[in-house]
Amino acid sequence: MASSHFLCINHAIPNSQNHFRTIHLPQFRTRPNAPSNLHFQRPCFLKLRAMASDSSSTNSSRRKLEIVYDPDERINKLADLIDEDAPISRLNLFSPCKINVFLRMTNKREDGYHDLASLFHVISLGDTLKFSLSPSNIKDALSTNVSGVPVDDRNLIIKALNLYRKKTGTEKFFWIHLDKKVPTGAGLGGGSSNAATALWAANQFSGCPATEKELQEWSSEIGSDVPFFFSQGAAYCTGRGISIFVISCFIVQNIPPLVSSEIPMVLIKPQEACSTAEVYKRLRLDQTSNVDPSILLERILSSGISQDVCINDLEPPAFEVLPSLKRLKQRITAAGRGEYDAVFMSGSGSTIVGIGSPDPPQFLYDEDEYQDIFLSDAYFLTREENEWYKEPASNPSASHSLVSESV
Repeated sequence: MASSHFLCINHAIPNSQNHFRTIHLPQFRTRPNAPSNLHFQRPCFLKLRAMASDSSSTNSSRRKLEIVYDPDERINKLADLIDEDAPISRLNLFSPCKINVFLRMTNKREDGYHDLASLFHVISLGDTLKFSLSPSNIKDALSTNVSGVPVDDRNLIIKALNLYRKKTGTEKFFWIHLDKKVPTGAGLGGGSSNAATALWAANQFSGCPATEKELQEWSSEIGSDVPFFFSQGAAYCTGRGISIFVISCFIVQNIPPLVSSEIPMVLIKPQEACSTAEVYKRLRLDQTSNVDPSILLERILSSGISQDVCINDLEPPAFEVLPSLKRLKQRITAAGRGEYDAVFMSGSGSTIVGIGSPDPPQFLYDEDEYQDIFLSDAYFLTREENEWYKEPASNPSASHSLVSESV
């Protein structure tokens, strides 16, 4: 695994006569036996040098006294103390996303919520979260490799760490680097997975005082998809789910994997994202399927994944919000020529999933319209109880030629 680094912004300082004034980017100093793949950079600090002269000197050349304040040396010493005292001081975790194999909206309640039923499954595309204990007792510090992702308390990672401290009373704070690979606005639950991973990490750093069940229950305060990631990778989620503007907690029923981890898939996401609020605003139950979701589960168990079981009732309203997405799905289905067992949208969009082959259709490479589209192959993924998800040894990687770095 490659070495990981925090990203720091080097703020320019106007030129002045004080040529000793510099920006200093301090580095982690590790103990001799520390793992080489867990090195981070420190947050940026200003290194100041002051120069004074001895006015009592009678010589023509004045004696100069240089006073140096180097805060990163103090931070390094604090980190060394943390390394000595803490059972865990650094931790790298895989943060996988999910797809909805089917998503049924079964009823609209008088309170504006919808009852839903969906088969969620973790897949092998994911981010990496790199945690290090911070000597700070004030706040966490989050950095990321992409622009546009908030790094303050709007981010679900910070929300999860704040929630954990609230629930347990711990005073541990962290430096976190998010190596982002899952696109946002994709219907893949990347942010929810990050939140669940952060809760798991905080619990590990504290010696695991909370059970998995407690972490799952707490996580519902962050978002509706977050508790799913505390399943073992496959779950049947039901209950009062969604209104136009509010997402409530699902009932997560952990189930044995219904599909093989050897089945490949391709994920195809255009740059445009679907507004979740707009999708639900346009949802009409008379346009949804009438198939009992429990029957869909039985069909998958007996016959595997096929087009007739991969029903997403949010497709019609999503295609109204983003008409080009409907055309994209149609073209993928036609160009696949039976290569895909099923083609469907995940969540509220805008990712289209093709099950059965890791290869995208050729037209996505040939046409300028799709030059900024996100592509990645993936596989179904599960985890063992009391262990977090592990990144596959041959983890599918997004196509370099077509992946946009913007999220």
